[in-house]
Order: sequence, then C-alpha cells, then structure tokens
Amino acid sequence: MANLRDRLNRINSINRIKRTHQNKTESKNCDEAKTDESYNVLLEQGWQQCGFKVFKREINLTLPFGSLKSKKPIKPLPEFLSIIIPDLANRDLPAPVIEDFLFFDLETTGLSGGAGTVAFLAAFGRFADGKLVITQYLLLDYPGEHDFLNCVLQQLKTENAVIVSYNGKCFDSQIIKTRFLMNRMKPPLYRHADLLHPTRRLWKTIIQDCSQSSVESNILKIERTDDIPGSLAPEIWFEFLKTGATERLTGICDHNVSDIKGLAGILSAMISIAESPFKTDKYNYDTERLARSVYAYAYRQMLIGNYKEPLALIKLALNVLEPDTLWYDKLTRRKKYLERRISNN
Repeated sequence: MANLRDRLNRINSINRIKRTHQNKTESKNCDEAKTDESYNVLLEQGWQQCGFKVFKREINLTLPFGSLKSKKPIKPLPEFLSIIIPDLANRDLPAPVIEDFLFFDLETTGLSGGAGTVAFLAAFGRFADGKLVITQYLLLDYPGEHDFLNCVLQQLKTENAVIVSYNGKCFDSQIIKTRFLMNRMKPPLYRHADLLHPTRRLWKTIIQDCSQSSVESNILKIERTDDIPGSLAPEIWFEFLKTGATERLTGICDHNVSDIKGLAGILSAMISIAESPFKTDKYNYDTERLARSVYAYAYRQMLIGNYKEPLALIKLALNVLEPDTLWYDKLTRRKKYLERRISNN
C-alpha cells in the first residue's frame, strides 16, 4: 500500500513539474510575441536596433531660432555669454563654438533619483548645417542597460563637447553616474553647462515658475501640443514592460524630443541677449539681475588687470537701469573706480 502511495505521489509530482514548465513556456512564447510586435512597431516608426534591447533613432528639425537658421558658418559665440552662463567661463578650456554644444536629456523610471532609478531614454541634440539633429536611445528592458549606457557614453565623450541640460547637474548627471557605477563602468567626464540657474537669473522675477515648459511658453512663445508630461515617464515605461504597448511609449519619446528643442531655444535666447547686452528687447528679461552678474564679472576682471571690457559693459547697464536703485548705485561706484585705474595706467 505504501509503495502504491509513493508511486502516485511521484506521478503527481512529475505532472506538476510538466504543468509548471508548460505554463512557463506559454508565458515565454507570449512575451516573445509581444516583444516581436513592439520591435516591428518601432522599426516602422524609424527606430533601428543598436544593441541588446536598445533602439536608436535620429531626427532632423528645422531651427526656429533667429540667426541659427542660417547654414553659413556661425560666428564665434559672444564673450558676454559666459557672464550669463558662468559654466562656460573656464579659462583653462578653449571657448566653445556653437557646434560644440550637445543638448542632453533623460527620461527615467523615477523622479527622485536613487540607486534603483534607471534611465530608459536618452536624447542628444546638436546644431549641424542649419538644423537641430537629435539622436535618441531607447532601452526596452533591464537586461539591455549595459548596451544602452555604452551608447550614451559614445555621445558624452564626443571631443570638445559641452553638455547642455536643464537641471542636469542635480538630476541627469547623477543618474548617469549611478547607473555606470552599478554596471561596473567608469562614469564619463565632460564639460557641463546647466541652464537652470542662468534661466532663473534672467526670468524668475518675470514668470516666477522657471520650469522648462514655462520658459518655453512665456519667453520663447513655444507651445507644445498633445505633449505627454514627463512626470508620467516611469508609469509609461513600466506599462510597456507589462503589455508591450508602444503608443504611450513613443509619446514620451516625442516629449523627450520637445525637451531638446526647448533647450536649444533657451540657449538661443541667451546667445541673442549676449550679442546685444542691455540693448535687445526681443526677450523680456530682468535687467537688474543681469546688471548684478556684470558687477560680479567686473570684480573678477579687476583681479587680473582687465578694466576696459567691464567698464564698457557697466556703461551699457547704466543706460537701462533706473537711477536711485541699488545696482545703479553699485555700478556707478565701480565705473568710477575702473575709470581711475585706466587713467592711472
């Protein structure tokens, strides 16, 4: 009787193993079918596979940004730009030209960082032949992260590149650094210009909310249509992992493209202001806060014996500032000091 019971138990155990294996096989076949369908949709939309579970696409956009529309060689960047964007004021490195700027933005599985947050979408944009060329890399599942990071690395290590982001120093760069370390890869080093703080200096008192979308809408007059909020990016990627549905995933990819385009627009506005400091009225910016930056710049130049350039900028600022204001008074005193130093030399 005991032998019969043992044989029945073994038979039941074998049957359970077979059923489990069959369920796993069916589930695997279902997942593979969903993956194949997703790949086909992406391929039809212009994506190309560039690694294990990593896809890539390139988009060329016509520039709507003033003089940057031209296909002719673009003149050197105005020196005043390094006053507006202090990250560019590194004397140990060559001054960048417009083609050196590499706009960078990530979409991630979390909005607060941390070791568990993964970047699943990276976009890079650069100016070339009068166009904004955007390259995107899309990670379709966790096992492909190493290949995804290698693609990102090739972009970040571009010679002479100046990475341009919006709050990227606090978020995007930290995510990249963490993911490289988690994958036992050496994090890349690069020159980084973050536009968030320069934007706040120019426009915070005017529009209060200095989110990128707010600056685009209120300053650049760029309105996004049918845009998926970036805050939904984590939910959309996890939904894709479960269902394989690509509709909302490609929507967040389009949002990512809009972020790069907006970054290019903000930089273009800053270049326009730098070309004619305190003269241009194309962008409504805070002249007093810009004068504050000139005041600090004049002090730095005084330390190295350069008096004429800051004096010229101070005169421009005094032409537009209201008398009897704090920065008008400060700049007037600094102007007199610089004039004395020049006359003594």
